[in-house]
Amino acid sequence: MLSIDRLPLPEPPPPGTRHVEADLAITDLSMIDAFRPTVILHLAATFERSQESPDFWQPNWVDNTTVSHRLAELAPSLPDLQALVFASSYLVYDPSAYLRKDPGGPPTVLSERAALGPRNLCGAAKLYAESEFAFAAMSRTGLRTAFARIFRVYGRGSRDVISRFVHAALSDEPLDVYRPENRFDYVHAQDVAEGLLRIAAEPAASGAINVARGQARSIQEVVAAIRAAMPGRTVESRVREIDEPFEASQADLGRLEDVVHWRPSITLEEGIRTLVAHEESSRDPARA
Repeated sequence: MLSIDRLPLPEPPPPGTRHVEADLAITDLSMIDAFRPTVILHLAATFERSQESPDFWQPNWVDNTTVSHRLAELAPSLPDLQALVFASSYLVYDPSAYLRKDPGGPPTVLSERAALGPRNLCGAAKLYAESEFAFAAMSRTGLRTAFARIFRVYGRGSRDVISRFVHAALSDEPLDVYRPENRFDYVHAQDVAEGLLRIAAEPAASGAINVARGQARSIQEVVAAIRAAMPGRTVESRVREIDEPFEASQADLGRLEDVVHWRPSITLEEGIRTLVAHEESSRDPARA
């Protein structure tokens, strides 16, 4: 296995894996050609919070658009390549379907057939990359491309909202909560990894496939789960006002189940417990 990232791996790579520290936006890609891959998992990306700043334009162009374009150009020329799985995002879906003025009502269930209309720069880059990879697949017989439209990922080593809340709670800091009624489809990083590998291994898996838990959970429920995972510790939260619409989104996992015959299994409560345990052991090795 060949792993390429600008950063070193947080842990030693597993046996049989070679890790190269390189920026895919600028590095010579001949190392990929020489490796002769049969499958590429394209995970490289950069994100910002819902309200993107002008400073995000350049990182988005380099880390999202440029890297994906270079891989889309390279893929058809790789003689042994059978599948390219791209980590896309639910941010490609039209936000008018799941953003609303009031927090009530059932969440909007988004299938792969839902209207497209990128929510922000990152969503636009993801949707454009999907188009480039689809074109690459048409350019060479036998090349399969799949786009995992991933919903709200959380897990260790991440900057997601759940990880930020856990870090704050372990530091005895209050959790800054914006729109506690917001409901998102949270999926644990371990389930995302499992889903990507299953999509890569399934010959029938191509095109857009949602990857999520298939259940909308509110920010209030996230805070409650963090409190339950930290018995004996006082976890304070404070609601911050923000002038933004409410979100209530959830993935339709029908296609994932039909094609891959699997769905993520880690519940929000279980995922938060494992995240808290990991963060506590990282701060206090004696607890590991």
